[in-house]
Order: sequence, then structure tokens, then C-alpha cells
Amino acid sequence: MPQTMSNPYAHLVEPLDPQKPEKKFYNLCKLGDPRYGRLPFSIRVLLEAAVRNCDEFLVKKEDVESILNWKVTQQQSVEVPFRPARVILQDFTGVPAVVDFAAMRDAVKKLGGDPGKINPVCPADLVIDHSIQVDFNRKAESLQKNEELEFERNKERFEFLKWGSKAFRNMRIIPPGSGIVHQVNLEYLARVVFEQDGFYYPDSLVGTDSHTTMIDGLGVLGWGVGGIEAEAVMLGQPISMVLPEVIGYRLLGTIDPLVTSTDIVLTITKHLRQIGVVGKFVEFFGPGVPRLSIADRATIANMCPEYGATAAFFPVDHISIKYLEQTGRDKDKLSYITRYLKAVGMFRDFSNSSQDPDFTQVVELDLSTVVPCCSGPKRPQDKVVVSEMKKDFESCLGAKQGFKGFQIAPEHHAAKVNFKYDGQEFVLSHGSVVIAAITSCTNTSNPSVMLGAGLLAKKAIDAGLSVKPYVKTSLSPGSGVVTYYLKESGVMPFLSQLGFEVVGYGCMTCIGNSGPIPEPVVQAITKGDLVAVGILSGNRNFEGRVHPNTRANYLASPPLVIAYAIAGTIRIDFEKEPLGVNPQGKEVFLRDIWPTRDEIQMVERQFVIPAMFKEVYGKIETINERWNALKAPSDELYTWDPKSTYIKSPPFFESLTIGLQTPKSITDAYVLLNLGDSVTTDHISPAGNIARNSPAARYLSGRGLASREFNSYGSRRGNDAVMARGTFANIRLFNKFLNKQAPQTLHLPSGETLDVFDAAERYQQAGLPLIILAGKEYGSGSSRDWAAKGPFLLGIRAVLAESYERIHRSNLVGMGVIPLEYLPEDTAESLGLTGQERYTIIIPDELTPRMIVDIKLDTGKTIKARMRFDTDVELAYFHNGGILNYMIRKMLEK
Repeated sequence: MPQTMSNPYAHLVEPLDPQKPEKKFYNLCKLGDPRYGRLPFSIRVLLEAAVRNCDEFLVKKEDVESILNWKVTQQQSVEVPFRPARVILQDFTGVPAVVDFAAMRDAVKKLGGDPGKINPVCPADLVIDHSIQVDFNRKAESLQKNEELEFERNKERFEFLKWGSKAFRNMRIIPPGSGIVHQVNLEYLARVVFEQDGFYYPDSLVGTDSHTTMIDGLGVLGWGVGGIEAEAVMLGQPISMVLPEVIGYRLLGTIDPLVTSTDIVLTITKHLRQIGVVGKFVEFFGPGVPRLSIADRATIANMCPEYGATAAFFPVDHISIKYLEQTGRDKDKLSYITRYLKAVGMFRDFSNSSQDPDFTQVVELDLSTVVPCCSGPKRPQDKVVVSEMKKDFESCLGAKQGFKGFQIAPEHHAAKVNFKYDGQEFVLSHGSVVIAAITSCTNTSNPSVMLGAGLLAKKAIDAGLSVKPYVKTSLSPGSGVVTYYLKESGVMPFLSQLGFEVVGYGCMTCIGNSGPIPEPVVQAITKGDLVAVGILSGNRNFEGRVHPNTRANYLASPPLVIAYAIAGTIRIDFEKEPLGVNPQGKEVFLRDIWPTRDEIQMVERQFVIPAMFKEVYGKIETINERWNALKAPSDELYTWDPKSTYIKSPPFFESLTIGLQTPKSITDAYVLLNLGDSVTTDHISPAGNIARNSPAARYLSGRGLASREFNSYGSRRGNDAVMARGTFANIRLFNKFLNKQAPQTLHLPSGETLDVFDAAERYQQAGLPLIILAGKEYGSGSSRDWAAKGPFLLGIRAVLAESYERIHRSNLVGMGVIPLEYLPEDTAESLGLTGQERYTIIIPDELTPRMIVDIKLDTGKTIKARMRFDTDVELAYFHNGGILNYMIRKMLEK
């Protein structure tokens, strides 16, 4: 809420419309500062928030000056505060946030404070989209059965969230079955310009999901943060961020008629990974931008975490306003959105190059050079041109185990396994497609690729093609609007005939909720040690994420997902080999059934209309009868049920005192895990199914649950006992101590190989601190707070890595775990570290951001590393034992 009385920039306030003097805004153009007109548009959003919230306490005049002086300060690691307009959450990350709030209320009461002060002051929307799984597919009743199972499995979680929506102010819940958080955000929740408390200001947000950046495609600045950091924002704490460099990404040229937005984003992802944009903003400009629809821009912005940037911003232009109109936004709102953005110099005309701001660096892409492509088999940045997919996969088969290798012996490359399914004989080999999923907000928010898939399906059926019955096909739209226009345009029956029935409205296969594949298929894969394939229109394809039995997973556009499903294998050259043979014996090639961009756009113009959006979103909060029927209390304090295996009061605040404890050096720590490069948050804290032989399974069995009731790790994030046991439980975790993939480690004192949790428990019982050794990009992938909370509960005090993914580093900071970084040119190998040593990390009395500290080994050697507390605020969190402890102490001061 703007505080004009104490704000040194109150003189900038004026009415937007003289006829409505009560509706005001901070007119940044009245600063009269020529630097403002040269700022990137994304930085102007940060500046406006700093001006409007300037109180000389949390936000100071010097912060405003730092942002205005961005051209100089961007290179100086200057820290600035940012107060976003709102927060968005999904249920996998939202449940632990509400659990933390409930536990914080208990802690405040225990320490003599008012628990009611633990309450969001920043508006928060929580969309339940991560709970539904693909248990049923290929049948008309699949959607209903999957939704019934979702409620059966998650009733406790949903009741808890419903309590949260009543007990906490400013928290809105979007019920299950509504769609995917980022698509709902794009189509419904986004304001673009806020009108609140008599002021207009830019919509902006942070979210507890790394793909929050999708909203940048609409000109709303947003990015993913750790769940812990988001909780602090909800409680009124600004984000402390280093003022970022901004890479200008110039788009020019025209798009080939056969190319999709998915091809464009996979091309950009590889390009920006090569340039290196970690921790930076990317801002798109140039004459190619108006050739992209908002759905295309949102697809590109969505995969921002995959290319490593913090945000991927497309400023608002006339196409943004047309999209708001198309999605049924109110005409009065469209009027003040345009008027406000033009008044403050934030409305973009991409054809006017004189509007181009200053950038740190400019790179460009000629859209005419983009060709159809996929990414994989293990990382989203590993782009493969479709024409080279067969050759690339076959080279990966024999290559050394790694991101592009499976290390299959040459004599086994042609292995084949016969199996029976539904009374028919089939053959599987390396490269056989066993999962084909049209899924994820990245693509299902884009009518062009969804209608493209539908038109391709129609042409495939007309040509007499089909998908083999054992392939697990699914369609999980990001909102009800998608189903609406697929039905209205007449393509839905053809998708259904190919097996792509609607199975649910949620993330599903993209986050590992792919459900079981047929047992005969699993047996055939296991028998032949086959590299089976998942093909999905998602944004992540890390090992072990999509399904335990698909070692190779490729990201592709929805039409290509269908094409590979029909082919049944990734080992096909679409140019030279047919997709299949029709009943008349004629070969059918992909080019025969591929729809052009013009065909797709004609259907889109006719069938994607505002009335659809108004109808679907007009009843989104009330249409789910199962949700409406849930009973939930509204007491200020939550009554924890000791029998619950879903919701449990976490131990984070058990030893919290009002006074600070001085951080001490970590003495003689053992290494729990010795890891390599690109360890993802999926490796650290998997979201998928709970293996029957895992520590988490043993815990749940001990509580009387059958294996069919285990559900997923993601759904159990409200229970720390399950999540601690699930930490490093990914079967694809490669630990150098064992030199193989397994969720296990070496317990160094005894020499025994144990499950990671069991080893950590032994160390903790002996009072021995732990650390982790890792390589580059530690913690890449999803913004998963349990990837920091879990290690904290295992007794891990520090991580020593070559580099970190941005969100995961901040999550470690939030939990009081020290992120240490090797000095440039140093690695575990170059320093001769085996992980068998014991490590003493010297923590000085006086700490400064990014300081270098000594680490003494029991071998007598001393090495140096940088302590990655990047700001004074992060050091304050560390002194408090983490961000949540810091917030509780702040509340007790008030």
C-alpha cells in the first residue's frame, strides 16, 4: 500500500484521469531524469516499485538512485529491495508454505506474541494443479476417474488448504480441476496494471514455481523464488536482490510456416545457455517481436529457468492489449491499463527503434533460421534438430554415461524384446516410445500448437494412422478453455481416437505425475535393459523425473508428440521414413499430414474467442463440487492431527529463542554425498512416486499404509518425516562414492553402503555435522524449497559447489545452510579432494557478503572458498538461523 505521507517522492503523485481525481499514480516521467528513458523496461518496473514504496526504512532514496543509475550500478553487485505486487503459489509448494505459517503462529504464541500477526499482507493466489496423476488414460471416463483419485488421495491436504484460505487474509485458493497455475495466471489472474487503494501501479509478482516467468510474456514482471523467500514476501518483507544485468534479445525475420513456438523456445534456450545469462534479466525487442502472439511470447518466457535467466521480459504493446481483450478482460480495465502504461513510459512500440533502451549486451536471433527441433535426452537445453533425432539418439546409446550418453554396449544396440499386451504381440527396442504426453503450461497455453496437434490428429486419422495401444498417451490441458476450443473446432474426437483423451487439468506428466505404464511394457524394458523414451510437450526432462522406466525423455511441440507416438520410436528420420502405412498399404509421411501456420491461425481466429474465457473463468472458484463439499475449520491456530501422514508440524522452530545465537565454525564435518555437475532439485528432493523399498516407504508402511496409498513425494510435502526420508531418494542420483546411480551413499566411519537418509541419521545420532561436495549448477531445475529443507533436516550444514542455480542458493540461505563456492579455477579434482576427508569450515566473527573463508581438512591441508551470502540481508538471515526465524523475531518486535 503506497505511503504518500512519508514518501519522499509524494510530489510525483497525480491523477491518471482528471475526471477521477481519487485514482492516482506515481508519474515517473516527472522525475525529469534523462536516465529513466534509457532504462530497460523491466528495470522501470523495479524503479516504480521502489519509488512507490519508499519509506526510508525498508526502501530508501539511495535504492531509487541505484536503480536510476542502473547503467553504472549493474556491474557493481548493488543490492536493492523489490516489493512485488503479489505472490503466486501452486499446491506442491503452497502446502509447505501454509504449514510453515501455521507452525510460525504456534511459535509466536509460544514466545508470548500475537499469532494473528502471521498473516499475508501481500495478495497471494494458490492454484491447486500439481496433485492429479495420469492413473487412467485413453478412455472417455479418464478425466473423471483421475479427479476422483486425486480427491481420495489428497483429501487431508485439500482440507488443510481450505483451512488456510479461511484462517489467513489475502489468500485466494483456485480449486483443483481448474488448470495449470501459470496458464490460469496468464488467462485470468494477471492484472497487468493494479488498481488498489486508490493507486495504479504495474502488476508484478514472485512465485513458488520456477516457471512463474511465463507471465513475463504478457509484460508482467515475475520470476520464481524459493518457497521460504515467498513466505517472507507474503509477510511484507521486500526481496533483496542484486540489481541485474539486462541482456537485450533482438528478434528479427519471419517464422517458417512449418515452425512452432516450441521450436523457437528450444532454439532460444540452447542459444542463451551458450551465452550465459544466469542471474540476469533477458528483455526481448526488435521487429520480430510483433510477429509473435502473446501465447508464443509466454512459451518463450516460460522456459526462462531452462536457459538460466531470472526473468524473460516482453514489455506490453498493442498485441498484449489485444490478448487481454481476447481473454475476456473488462474493457474499462483495458482503457486504464493502456493509459497508465503510456503515461509512465512503459508501453512499447517495437517498430519504433528510438524506444530501444540501453542493455548490458545485445544478442539476436533471426526467426527465419529456426527449424523444427526437440530437446533431450536428459536436459532441456540439449536441442536436437528433428532431422537429426535418429542419428543423435543412436550416438547417445553408445556414448559414455552422461547428459548425452547411456553407455550401452555396441552389440546390444539392436536389442529387441517381444511382449504381449491386450492379447496382441508387440516388440520393444532402444528408442521405443512408451509415454507420449501433451502436457505442461509451456505449450497447452498456446492455441496455435494445441490446434496444430488437433489438426495433425485429424489428418492422421483420415490417412488411416493409429498409435499402438501400449503407448501411454495423454492430454492434460492447462485450462478448461483449451478443451472448449478443441471441441468447438471439431478436432477433439480425432485426438481421442489416437489415445489423447483429456486426463486432467494440471501439470501431470511434466512434473512426474505420469502414473504407471503397463506392466508388460515395464517387464520388457527391464528384461532388455532398454532405453525407452518419453516424449512430452513439457519444459523439463531430467533423468528420473518423467518416469523411472523412461531413461530418455524428449521435449517437443504437441504436434511432434503425436507424430512420435504414431511412429512408436524416436529412431525415425521423418524426411526419409514413413510415419506408418495406411490400411490400403500406402506409406504416409509426416509432411503429408503436418498443418501449416496459416491453417492453424485460420482455425484459431474462428474458435478462440472471449466468450470462452468469460464462461470458464466466471465460475472457476465455485464449479468444483468436491471442493465445495470439503469441511474445514477456521480457527486461528491449526489443530495438528498426530495420525496424519500428510500434514505435520515441522521441527524448524522447536529450539527457537527470542535472542540470537552466534554462528559457530563447523568442525570436522563428514561428506554425506560427493556429487558431480547439474545435480537438480529432482535429484535432491524428487516429486514423483515413492519407491516401495525406500526409507519413506518404510516410514509410511510403519504408519499402517499400503503401497497404493503412498501417493507421491510432492503430495507429502506437508510432512517433514516423509520429506526428510525422500531427500536424495532419486534412483538416478550419481554419487562418486559409489560410482553408480543409486539413492545411497557410503557411511564413511563404518564403510557401509546405506540409503542416504539412514546414513545421515547415523551421523546425526553420533553428533557429527555433514556437508555435500558438488560440481557446477548445483540445484538446477524446479524452485523446490524441500531441496533445502530436506538437507537441513539431514544435518547438512554446508554445500561446497562450483556454482549454484539462483533459486536453490537462496533456498539454502533461507534455511541457514551455508552455500560455499570454490574459487575460480578450483574444483574438487584440482584440489585433490576425495570426499573422504573431514572438513572444518572457519566462520569468522565479522561476516561480509561474498567473503572468502578457510576450510581446514584433517589431512592438514587448507583450502579457500567463497561464502555465497550475497547481500547483508542474507547475512542477517544466516545470523537468525534462516529467513523464517528472522521473520518470527521481527513479528515479536512489533
